[in-house]
Amino acid sequence: MIKVVRGNPTPEELAAALAVVRARAAAASAVPSGAPAPRDAWSDPSRIAAHRLPQPGPASWSRTYWPG
Repeated sequence: MIKVVRGNPTPEELAAALAVVRARAAAASAVPSGAPAPRDAWSDPSRIAAHRLPQPGPASWSRTYWPG
């Protein structure tokens, strides 16, 4: 049950809000309960490796020294 607590929505606004709620509920119920959830884009490791890293330059040997 959905209850309007504040404001006075028009019938069109209320219908649009209910359509969104019903669509989300239908999408959530369409996924089987044992199926893994789809990964979010921000947690996808391929996002980090999507671009090539630059090749080392002629002076890159000087940046590999770690003082002890």
